[in-house]
Amino acid sequence: MRATTRVYWRLLVAGFRRQSRYRLAALGGLVANSTFGLLKVVILFATVRAGGGAVEGYDVGLMSAYVWISQGLLGSVNLSGRSEMAERVKSGDVAVDFLRPVDVQGAAIATEVGRSLFNLLPRGLPAVLIGALVVGMAMPTHPAPYLLGAVSLLLGIVVAGATVYLIAALGFWLVDTRGLQIFYLAVSGFLAGLFVPIPLFPAWLEALAHATPFPAMLQYPVDVITARVDLAASLGLVGAQLAWLLVIGGLGQLLTRAGRRHLEVQGG
Repeated sequence: MRATTRVYWRLLVAGFRRQSRYRLAALGGLVANSTFGLLKVVILFATVRAGGGAVEGYDVGLMSAYVWISQGLLGSVNLSGRSEMAERVKSGDVAVDFLRPVDVQGAAIATEVGRSLFNLLPRGLPAVLIGALVVGMAMPTHPAPYLLGAVSLLLGIVVAGATVYLIAALGFWLVDTRGLQIFYLAVSGFLAGLFVPIPLFPAWLEALAHATPFPAMLQYPVDVITARVDLAASLGLVGAQLAWLLVIGGLGQLLTRAGRRHLEVQGG
């Protein structure tokens, strides 16, 4: 057990180090995130003011916190659907991965999480700092939301990595998953609460969003960190994230095993 944990830790660190090579790309991402953050501030602040100073519990300060934290997480939560694993399945290199003494799904997710965690440093935290200095935001004054928020943030990153892995695993049958990646990109950001907070959705659309794993990737961590909901509700959101992780992880295991058998039939 300890040896297995050490392997996954090394894969996570390797993903972190690999992503650290792309520092100029991270800088470009920060500029883009900050620019779109300012555009979102203009639109959503106007929405709040048109609603008399508050909309579904969001005032200007809380809306600003939502905007900048969600923009900060954009580089770490995989909402694009792309992954290295999808390319390995397409090229057939995944056959080598099956020969290694480590779970293919676990290794792929650990590497993805490592890359995502690095992006918090040059993109995530600076974006939030820019928002705090330029626009201002309302944040909790006690430590509990930040401690629980760190757990929720990590779970959101892992849920996103596990969900993207499902797309890669479908490549065992589809070979090229670019169509699925485009579909994922189109729906994930919207249902995750990237463009508009989910509580602002119509009731039927909000219920639909909560029936998917996407809010667990972005909206839930933002709600926990900003203390938009109380401690009991925050614990419930973290519990929902864990539930989604178990469901998606189990489905990923089933697809991986079935894909391995399919790959053996195709490749001998």
